[in-house]
Amino acid sequence: MQRKVFMSTKELLKKYNHSENFTNRELSWIEFNRRVLEEVLNPELPLLERVKFVSIFASNLDEFYMIRVSGLKDQVAAEFSEPTIDGLTPMEQLRKIETVLRPMFDQVHSVWRDEIIPALKENNVFLCKLEDLSPEEFIALHEYFKREIFPVLTPLAFDPGRPFPYISNLSLSLAIQVRSPKGEEFFARVKVPNSLQLMLRIDTIFQPVKNNAEEENRVYKFMWLSDLIKANLNMLFPRMEILEAHRFRITRDTDMEIQEDEADDLLKTIEENIRQRRFGNVIRLQVGKEMPEFMINTLIENLEITHDEVHIMEGPLGLSTVMGLYNLPLHTLKEKPYVPAVPKVFESDEDIFSLIKEKDILLHHPYESFSPVIDFIKKASRDPEVLAIKQTLYRVGPNSPVVEYLVEAAERGKQVAVLVELKARFDEENNIFWARELEKVGAHVVYGLVGLKTHAKMTLVVRRELEGLRRYVHLSTGNYNATTAKIYTDLGLFTCNDEIGVDVSNIFNYLTGYSKQNDFNKLLVAPINLRDKILELIERENTHVREGREGRIVLKLNSVVDPVIIAALYESSCLGVKIDLIVRGICCLIPGKPGLSENIRVTSIVGRFLEHSRIFYFENNDDFEIYLSSADLMQRNLDRRVEIAFPILDDKLKKQLKEIILKVMLIDNQKARVLSPDNTYSFAPIEEGQKLINSQEWFMKNSAKPPKKLVKKLSDKE
Repeated sequence: MQRKVFMSTKELLKKYNHSENFTNRELSWIEFNRRVLEEVLNPELPLLERVKFVSIFASNLDEFYMIRVSGLKDQVAAEFSEPTIDGLTPMEQLRKIETVLRPMFDQVHSVWRDEIIPALKENNVFLCKLEDLSPEEFIALHEYFKREIFPVLTPLAFDPGRPFPYISNLSLSLAIQVRSPKGEEFFARVKVPNSLQLMLRIDTIFQPVKNNAEEENRVYKFMWLSDLIKANLNMLFPRMEILEAHRFRITRDTDMEIQEDEADDLLKTIEENIRQRRFGNVIRLQVGKEMPEFMINTLIENLEITHDEVHIMEGPLGLSTVMGLYNLPLHTLKEKPYVPAVPKVFESDEDIFSLIKEKDILLHHPYESFSPVIDFIKKASRDPEVLAIKQTLYRVGPNSPVVEYLVEAAERGKQVAVLVELKARFDEENNIFWARELEKVGAHVVYGLVGLKTHAKMTLVVRRELEGLRRYVHLSTGNYNATTAKIYTDLGLFTCNDEIGVDVSNIFNYLTGYSKQNDFNKLLVAPINLRDKILELIERENTHVREGREGRIVLKLNSVVDPVIIAALYESSCLGVKIDLIVRGICCLIPGKPGLSENIRVTSIVGRFLEHSRIFYFENNDDFEIYLSSADLMQRNLDRRVEIAFPILDDKLKKQLKEIILKVMLIDNQKARVLSPDNTYSFAPIEEGQKLINSQEWFMKNSAKPPKKLVKKLSDKE
């Protein structure tokens, strides 16, 4: 494709590639997790929603250490000292990360101890210690321990005859010092089994639940499983004196490196890497503040870490486990349940293929139901006129109805070709299982291209009709996962546009065969032309401004990291193009900086649902173009993944995206935070008389209403 940019990539980078023009990627991510922490701190949020965000905050940090921090530590170990685009070396990044994160750890534990636990008590939810129990409860709990927990535990000694035990990633353990009758002292470790509930509900042990009504009207009591094990260590070490027993938890490097070019069988290679993941280097040790120094030193020496990698924690270790509290039937302590609307177009008895043939259909999840997507694949699997189904699968999750219908289609003799991305981090095992299930029934299963992850979300159905074969296509910004479709915001498109259908066919040929296709009718495809096309679209706005017209760009994404795209946006801002970026997570671009980015505004929405859709809007002198995409503006997406951006061609759908979906997010003043040049976020300012808008709540409230009425409703507010 011929590029038509005013400045070359080299010129853009030469002009703007200076460390003071970029925010560090890791520090920007930490600021995203701080916005999650703000939801924990929000007293107006229902109590169990705050508990949910505690779990999300902790889980996010676990993954951050397993992937990002471990990667930096690998660079330091390899004596790699090249600074990133923001000017920080790997060692400098590690130091800044720890400096910023330590107060956040203290803050989340403080709010857990001082606000959430007391508020739970007020609602008859108690986190108990042994001294809180009655004698009868204590006896019942001890009997439960002997019956249900003791048989699962394995005390592991550490002495000259027995090596230091292996400790698995993210597992909670007790470090124990015991003394024999002869006065000898020994070290031992007991793992708190992940197979059991780490936050053990104990009220049902004393008083089993008989019916739903009783379940909803009782006192709920929980205990940390580690506390119960600690209280019964004498059963594990009979005739020994327990001197010390303290909790600790480790985090390992889990970032797999796959040498695909040397792998004869990628599936087996991935399986082996999953097994090896368990043995990654320890990169973080969390200990309770009560643990004595000699015990910490024993762990440091045997885990082969440094004192800098020890985190002394004030409260529970592994707060991600508190999500178990969210399942309590205390509906007044949660957001009101939301049932996604089924779009009116699908309420008729008309065949889904006829509906798509009539017009393109846009779905906005989770405000609109994911069921039409499942029904589309179900119908395709059973329709005798459907000859072939092709689909990409990235994160499908367990118990996938999508895969079940693909299996059914193959069993019915249809041509089924599925690209299962085995390298989807932390979903590898699920994807391996589904790949094998599909292979068993004769589906064509491929695992992608060497060196590239396939992140594009596409389904192609080929159907025989009176006028000949017709392609029906579903494209999406999100995964074919019925569970996450209820909590992630995404956009999907049904179309039978011929040019898009041909493009999707060509991409599947590119993925499954030896196609060298590099020219497409409508779709933008990474790593082939997506970056270049985005640069062209940005430059077109620049041209409008140079010629005296207005320029306008709105990009909604998860992350903005790519230095070339950032440099192009800086150039546009300097020329006078008005730019809005709605970025959920990482943003390495610095907005509002004089002489660089005065015309760029960056907001981030963190709320009930995880913002996941990507929307690229270019004003183009009122002949605007909108693309939806699976890609973020990151080097990995643009250069090392198969991604697509697909245009919205229907004028009504374009108007819906511009005047409803983007507009509501841009006027959000309840959950949107505005990024300042110093990499801090603050809530969007509210002017006097301005209506309060929580974009996610607005979409929930209005998702069932006709777009035409919503456009008028929003116009009337201005």
